[in-house]
Amino acid sequence: MELFSRYLDRSNSISSVMTQEIIKEEHLRDDLKYYFMSPCEKYRARRHVPWKMGVQILKIIMVTSQLIIFGLNNQLVVSYKEENTMALKNLFLKDYKGVDEDDYSVAVYTKRDFYDSLFYVMNQYSQLDQLSVGPISYAEDVNGKLLPLIMCKKYYKRGSVEPSEEAYNIDAQLETVCMSHDPKTANLWRTENSSFFDLDFYRLVDIKITFQLSGINLQTVRSRELPDCYAFFVTITFDNQCHSGKMKIFLDIEAQSSACRDWKISGTAQKNTHYLLVFDGFVILMCLTSAVLCTRSIILAVRLLQRFSRFFHENFNRKVCEDDQREFLNGWYLLVIVSDLLAIIGSILKMEIQAKNLTNYDVCSIFLGTSTLLVWVGVIRYLGYFQKYNVLILTMKAAFPKVLRFCCCAGMIYLGYTFCGWIVLGPYHEKFEGLSLVAECLFSLLNGDDMFTTFAQLKDKNTLVWLFSRAYLYSFISLFIYMVLSLFIALITDAYETIKSYQKNGFPQTDLQKFLHEPTELPNVEESNQMDVNMRHSALCCCQRVPANDDIILTCIS
Repeated sequence: MELFSRYLDRSNSISSVMTQEIIKEEHLRDDLKYYFMSPCEKYRARRHVPWKMGVQILKIIMVTSQLIIFGLNNQLVVSYKEENTMALKNLFLKDYKGVDEDDYSVAVYTKRDFYDSLFYVMNQYSQLDQLSVGPISYAEDVNGKLLPLIMCKKYYKRGSVEPSEEAYNIDAQLETVCMSHDPKTANLWRTENSSFFDLDFYRLVDIKITFQLSGINLQTVRSRELPDCYAFFVTITFDNQCHSGKMKIFLDIEAQSSACRDWKISGTAQKNTHYLLVFDGFVILMCLTSAVLCTRSIILAVRLLQRFSRFFHENFNRKVCEDDQREFLNGWYLLVIVSDLLAIIGSILKMEIQAKNLTNYDVCSIFLGTSTLLVWVGVIRYLGYFQKYNVLILTMKAAFPKVLRFCCCAGMIYLGYTFCGWIVLGPYHEKFEGLSLVAECLFSLLNGDDMFTTFAQLKDKNTLVWLFSRAYLYSFISLFIYMVLSLFIALITDAYETIKSYQKNGFPQTDLQKFLHEPTELPNVEESNQMDVNMRHSALCCCQRVPANDDIILTCIS
C-alpha cells in the first residue's frame, strides 16, 4: 500500500510540473501576442485604453500648431532683416541697382568712382535721419553718447610696381590704419583728414567702414506681439585684394534683437506672450509624457525578450536568432523619443526667444522643424497596421540595406566626377566654381534638370576644356541616368515585388512566429481527476491476495 501511495504522489507531482510548465508557456505566448498587437486589438483583447496613441495624436496637433505660430513670427523677423538690408544698400551704395552682382553689391573701376563711392557713404551716413523712411537711427552707448563711425584701411607696408618694366618690390607685411568720427560730422573727414585718403592703389588691400544703427520692428504689432528693438552692425568693404582693376564693394549686416527698454502700446494690440509661454509649457509636458511612455515600452520589450530567450534556451538549448531579437527592438519608439527631445529643446529655445533672452531664430527653427518632421514620420507606424499601407514600410525596410550598399558604390563614382569637374571646369563655368556647387549641379543633371543651360553656359574660350566638358557631361549623364538610376529603381522594385509575393503566399516563418502560432492545449481539470481515478482503480485491480504464513501480502502485477 505504501508503494502505491508513492506511485500516486509521483504521478501527481509530474502532472503538476507539466501543467505549470504549460501554463508558463501559455502566459509567455499570450504576452508576446499582446505585445505585437495593434492598439485597437489590445483594446478589444484586454480593454486596455491606447494612451500612447492618444498622446501621439495630441502631440502631433500641438507640435504642428507650435511650429506654425513660430514660423509666422520667424517670417516677419526674416523679412524685416532682408528689407532693412536692401534699404541700407540703397542708402549707402552709390549706383546700386537693387540686385547684387554675383557675390558683391557694386563694383568700381576708376579712382574717381572709388572716391565718389567712399565719400557717398560718409555723406549719406551724416544725414541718415533726414533720408531714411524707416524707424532707424544712430546707435548710442549706455551713457547716451552716439557711437562713432570707424574707417580702416589695410595696405602693404611698402612697395613699388612697374608693370611696363615687369618689376615689383613688395613687402608682404600688412598695416592697418583706422580713424573714427562722430556721426554728425562724418562729412568733415574729407577736409580734416585729407592725408588718410592719399592712397597707393597698388598697395591698398581693402577699406572697411563699420558703424552701428538701431531700429524697431513695428510690424509685429499687427500680430498682437511686442515689437523688438534691433541693433544693426553694418560693414561696408571696398575689396581690392585681386588688384585686377575691379574693386568690389560689399555691404554686410549683422542684426541682433532685444527687448525694448521703454514701451507703451494702446488700442487693440495687447501682449499675448504669456499665452504662448503657457502653450509651450504644455507642449513640453506632452513630449515628456510621450518620451516616458515610449521608454517604458522599450523596457518592457527588453524584459519580454529576456523571458523569451530564457524559455528558448531552456526548452530548445539554443539562442534566439537576430531577426527575432530585432522584432523586440522597436525603432519607432526610438524615433519618437528623439523627436520628443528635439521638441523639448526647441520649445525651451522658443520660450527664451519670446522672453527676449535669445535672438537666434535659426537654431530654434532647426530643432522645431526636425522634431515636427520626425513626429509626422512616426505616423507611418500606425498606418503600418493596415495591410495596404504596410507595403510601403515593408518595402523600405527590405530595400534599405541593398540601397545603402548601392549608394556607397555609386557615391565613389559621384565624388570622382565632383572633384574632376571642380578642378577642370571651375575656372570656366559658374556652376563648377566650388565643390558644393559641383555636387548640386551634378545632382540636378542626375534628375534631368537644367541640362541645356549647363552645356550652353560653358565659356568656349579654351577649346581643350570645351571638348573635355562635353566628354565629361555626356559620360556622367549616360552613366548615372541610364545605368545607376535605373539600377537604383530596380532594387526598390525588386523589394516591392518580393513583399507583394510574401503577402500573397505568406511570409517566411521565424522561430518567434512559429512559437506564436503553435497551438498548446492545457489539460482539463475534470479529465485529469478522472485519469487519476482510473489509475487508482486499475492499480487496485492488479493487486492479488497471496497467503504466506497466514499473512496477507498485496502483490502488484504490472
